[in-house]
Amino acid sequence: MSLKPLPTTASLSILAASLALITASPAFAQFQKAEDAIKYRQSTFSVMATHFSRIGAVVKGEVPYNKEDVAKNAAIIATLSSLPWQAFGPGTEGGKAQPAIWTEAAKFKAGSEKMQTAVAELNQAAQSGNLESIKKAFSATGQTCKACHDDFRKK
Repeated sequence: MSLKPLPTTASLSILAASLALITASPAFAQFQKAEDAIKYRQSTFSVMATHFSRIGAVVKGEVPYNKEDVAKNAAIIATLSSLPWQAFGPGTEGGKAQPAIWTEAAKFKAGSEKMQTAVAELNQAAQSGNLESIKKAFSATGQTCKACHDDFRKK
């Protein structure tokens, strides 16, 4: 299995600064078309899944543990974890999202918050370098993703 190189600390810093500037704008939460919101949230989830699976390969023992790589991947997931939710506004129905997202908005919001908390804990564990803590936090994060997918994502 070939792994792609991870971003440098400088590029992660630039990404974080760019995201901070973009999200500070009220127009950021608005999309011209529903398709734009759907593409945005699907893209964000796709990038998160890529970095999550890189940690998963380590947790499963498929790839040797490298503290720096796991920490970088977890930091990317943590940065992105707050982004997709604004793309689930009224009029953005579609994609893989079930209608329950809009009819059970409070439950969906609670699920998104649980996931973000779990991702923050995964990031904290990854930054500590303790592989056993990473494994536990990875499992807990995966469970929050699965719970939301079970309730709100089309199969």
